[in-house]
Amino acid sequence: MDAFYASVELLRYPELRGQPVVIGGGRRHAPEETVDPLTGETRRTFATLRNYVGRGVATTATYEARAFGVHSALGLMKAAALAPDAILLPVDFDAYRKYSRRFKAAVATIAPKIQDNGIDEIYIDLTGVRVVAQDDGDDDPWWQARDVAKAIKAAVRDATGLACSIGVAPNKLLAKISSELDKPDGLTIVRPADVEARIWPLPARRINGIGPKATAKLEALGIRTIGELALADPRQLVEHFGAHYGAWMVDAAHGRDERPVMTELEPKSISRETTFERDLSATRDRAQLSRIFTDLCAGVSDDLKRKGYVGKTIGLKLRYDNFQTVTRDRTIAVPTNDPHEIRRAAGDCLKRVPLERRIRLLGVRVTALLPLGAMRATAAPIAAEPTPSLFDTHE
Repeated sequence: MDAFYASVELLRYPELRGQPVVIGGGRRHAPEETVDPLTGETRRTFATLRNYVGRGVATTATYEARAFGVHSALGLMKAAALAPDAILLPVDFDAYRKYSRRFKAAVATIAPKIQDNGIDEIYIDLTGVRVVAQDDGDDDPWWQARDVAKAIKAAVRDATGLACSIGVAPNKLLAKISSELDKPDGLTIVRPADVEARIWPLPARRINGIGPKATAKLEALGIRTIGELALADPRQLVEHFGAHYGAWMVDAAHGRDERPVMTELEPKSISRETTFERDLSATRDRAQLSRIFTDLCAGVSDDLKRKGYVGKTIGLKLRYDNFQTVTRDRTIAVPTNDPHEIRRAAGDCLKRVPLERRIRLLGVRVTALLPLGAMRATAAPIAAEPTPSLFDTHE
């Protein structure tokens, strides 16, 4: 999906179309609405980045904001220096999840073999999928795939009002790269014969799996593009990156990828976390931390229920004002997706961490997941009220 969170917000605030918009503010950055007493017209006043103070990060940005250098994970104060007049909006994950379900359901009506790769991205196996098109009868499978992709784009737009970009390729690695070549609203076909012309000129970092550290090491070896990586001495790559990763780099640069589209991916964990706009104290900000802690546990519970899982290990993540991060886990007897049980176990974890320093980030996760239907038909114990934790406001 193209600039997914921002695009969803533009459906809500169409007057912002064509403007630089950054998603990443807190609730205090929500637009203010006033009603003109004479006309009854609703007017909105939007926050901008110009006066932003805090440690928030951009979740995403419209393409107009990206033209200024704003991108996801960029600190909002840095973004303010690049685009001070950009509109700042708070995140609304409930809305994004709603539109995520809509676009995936629309795709499934045409091509049901889907690998869910996150809230705004999927892989689709188009093998054997055909649609009736004006030039139907063309036996070229790549033209058939193009027609299917066009039908998918139309279905997604009808269901959501949003645009998506599709890459059609022989495998997932090339499809991922292709989908990003003609954003926004792109449809890119890369056949095996197109790899040298379309893929090799791209920077090596465009391969999903080659991160900043690997990119720096490759550049030190004089390898900057995917084509240079494809033509590199495999022995040199194995020497510097190890046998497995080095061999994978060679295959990836040549566009080789045998991974199937996995329609039943089992999640390893489900978590939620939040970074505060200011560091919070476990004593002075106790009530605020307690509310946030409870909301995180409830959010994880909602995610587990929506995805049909229960979990046995509940974990806590805490980052202090000096950026030190600590984690604690507790394994419970019976897997759960109950918010009270999650809060209870996470509260026990919280008692095992020092809270003298101010807190920058708080997170809750559930691991050791089990599909709800796979649980044995035994009566689950009644959930008890959560035991008081150091964030609770009562004694």
